[in-house]
Amino acid sequence: MTQTSKKLRVEDVMSTDLLVCSPEQTLSECACRMRKENVSSIFVKQDGRIIGVWTEGDCTKVDFSDPDVFLQSVEQYMTSPVKTILQSTQLSEVTVLFHNSGFRHLLVTKGGDEEPVGVISLSDVVRSQGLEHYLHFKTIESSYVAEVPITQGDISVARISEIMRQRRSNCVLIDNAEIGQTGIITERDLLTILSRKQVDKPAWHYASWPLLTVHYTTSLFKAYQILKLKQIRHLIVEGDNGEILGVLALRNILSEIESAYMQELETVLYQRDRALKKSQKNLYLAEQIINASPDGIMITDSRNTILQVNPAFTQLTGFGEQEVLGQKPSMLSSGRHDKHFYDKMWAHLRNKGVWQGEIYNRKRNGEIFLEWLTIICIRESDEEEALYAAIFSDITERKRNEKRIKTLAYFDELTHLPNRRLFNDRLEMALATAHRDNSKIAVMFLDLDHFKQVNDTLGHSAGDELLKQVAKRLQNCMHEGDTLARLGGDEFTLLLTEIDEVKNIHRCAASLIEALRDPIQIGNTEIVITTSIGGAIYPDDGQNAETLLKHADIAMYRSKEIGRNSFQLYKPAMNARSLERMAIENKLKQALKKNEFSLYYQPKIDSFTHQIVGAEALLRWHDSELGFISPANFIPLAEELGLIVDIDIWVINAVCKQIQLWHKKGIFDKRISANVSALHFTQGNLAQTVKNALNIWQIDGRYLEIEITESSFIRSLEDAKKVLKALKKLGVSLSLDDFGTGYSALSYLARLPIDTLKIDASFVAKVPDEYGNSQIVKAIVAMAHSLELNLVAEGVEQAHQLAFLQELDCQAIQGYFFSKPLSAEQFELFCEAHRPAKLQIDLAPSNS
Repeated sequence: MTQTSKKLRVEDVMSTDLLVCSPEQTLSECACRMRKENVSSIFVKQDGRIIGVWTEGDCTKVDFSDPDVFLQSVEQYMTSPVKTILQSTQLSEVTVLFHNSGFRHLLVTKGGDEEPVGVISLSDVVRSQGLEHYLHFKTIESSYVAEVPITQGDISVARISEIMRQRRSNCVLIDNAEIGQTGIITERDLLTILSRKQVDKPAWHYASWPLLTVHYTTSLFKAYQILKLKQIRHLIVEGDNGEILGVLALRNILSEIESAYMQELETVLYQRDRALKKSQKNLYLAEQIINASPDGIMITDSRNTILQVNPAFTQLTGFGEQEVLGQKPSMLSSGRHDKHFYDKMWAHLRNKGVWQGEIYNRKRNGEIFLEWLTIICIRESDEEEALYAAIFSDITERKRNEKRIKTLAYFDELTHLPNRRLFNDRLEMALATAHRDNSKIAVMFLDLDHFKQVNDTLGHSAGDELLKQVAKRLQNCMHEGDTLARLGGDEFTLLLTEIDEVKNIHRCAASLIEALRDPIQIGNTEIVITTSIGGAIYPDDGQNAETLLKHADIAMYRSKEIGRNSFQLYKPAMNARSLERMAIENKLKQALKKNEFSLYYQPKIDSFTHQIVGAEALLRWHDSELGFISPANFIPLAEELGLIVDIDIWVINAVCKQIQLWHKKGIFDKRISANVSALHFTQGNLAQTVKNALNIWQIDGRYLEIEITESSFIRSLEDAKKVLKALKKLGVSLSLDDFGTGYSALSYLARLPIDTLKIDASFVAKVPDEYGNSQIVKAIVAMAHSLELNLVAEGVEQAHQLAFLQELDCQAIQGYFFSKPLSAEQFELFCEAHRPAKLQIDLAPSNS
């Protein structure tokens, strides 16, 4: 293949718009998105990596007889792994790959395991070349598929899909004897059925009819034009007597020309180079070169008059052949180059016989584009008049991508702030300047408080939008010379130069905290986000970039420890705290294996009889070296480290084991509640965990209560409802913990199978003295009564609090007024002291 032909690569014709979904998305959701975007494929992405692709062709794998077909995940039917190709690959190699692999969609990457940059299909390759002229010379007779399945219209769509799958056909003909018509159902129709969530009618209901037909002697070019005009993919091929011979699909036409394209184009391009090098003015060969070249070609005479252009010229510039013949090339001038530029270009051309370079030109619609232009002087002899062949390709998008790649190297793609590399460069420069001028600079480390909860409850798209808005607010606090950067996730760094006084650093931190004070609107949700900030000063807290960033990070963690939403300047003593936190992290990872966790039990007491009506299991951790560690310290850490689901499973099993033991001893026959993390709803299988525990310990579900918080179902109410209903089927009771402190909404209570509301201790602590809190408690109690929900008031420590709750008819209380959390042995003694009568315990499980 010639040098000019080799220039055309995957990056020149690929599509950069990837339609992407998660593995959990349903077939119906994916089909709707594909139909909306009018694409034939959707890529499945997990943990930042493309793991599969689902296409129209995969619809035939679907079992349409399954009533839950629309809810099945795309992961079950995707093709994996996805075939990839480098963006620098020549199109000739792509065509061979399509031939050999049987794939019709290739994922495009920049290199190695890097993030995909686009997708290329066989249609992209063929259509980008203007190859329709090949189709004039072939008839439908050589390309249609004769073995097409045909069936009756009263069969089901599920049967149609099965036929396509078994026969490896992309369509089925449907015969309707009642009306004497034949219709067709294609892979795209199956996709449409999935998108509409309707599959209850016979196949004929979904068929397209009457059929669009062509005679078998029709040229492929005419058939191609019909398909494009009608925006369809299949034509019925008829014989001389009107009988159906088969089906011609768009893919048949594309397959027909793809191999011929490579052979003929390489031959033509080779002839073009040979003709240009030897200066042979062969009109036939020149015409072949012009018509077949994917690059725009314009031939002018020595007087600079346009003699000929090729179809690619029209495609690239928008000017038709008749509009430019006889005109001057200056009609394309963009106005961006001065006379000196053109004088230099022509001087080089006359001297060397060839000129190459980048030049801006203007399209017919006024759009300016950048092209790579080669001008060759063609002259058989000194006596002959010279001709000039200008060969060009549009490199605007390539240059734009190069600029974008350069930008990505130094700027964060999401927030457009400097990234870690650029921040480090600027920090090194600032350190050199500060050292030379004997001045101070400051480095600040910012981390958003509870950002992971936003991602886990509202989704990563909401988290990304939150990060963008946070970045804008923080940027508004910057002064000239300062650098705000995003290192990744929810971590930001700030470089302050020319620091005169330490109080200026505190003032800057205060403005950053204040900038995030107002709620941020994400869709229909208002999010209040705060930040913990740490700072370090050069030269006091470090002499180099690594040390300053490390100390600023340590100071930031100190801000989190003292309550978040604050700023701390580094102090040497913080190093010890940082090491302590690391020690806790390391020990927490081994705590389960070492059996260092235990459960304490706090009784739930009847407000009026003062009898025990239940208990709450509370997790405790005792390390041999660090002693008892507060759940407030290790539970958030367990969530960060991804250990919380395993801990939840341990707690649920430990509770069930204790219930079994106390039943055998005849000590306690009331319900025991176990708290579970909101992350268990998204990262684990909570219902299966509980079912397994009930089976293992042979416990009836009515003796177990699961306590959840509102953050468990904020992200997806429907998904949460499924989990809670599954738990209810096991006989388990459900309690909503900390009600009123989170995202409380009455609609949740009406739609979810909640049995009990727990009034948060922060409200109970201020009753009845504080009017606002008292009114909130009254409202919660009244609402629970109206919804026939049980009530438990937490944190009751004073007699007047108990009296207030008794007046409201709050059934149960929990708190130090009666008992602190007790070990299993202490709880047994407590039960003995409060035993009303001999227990009658039913040990047989009902649902497990």
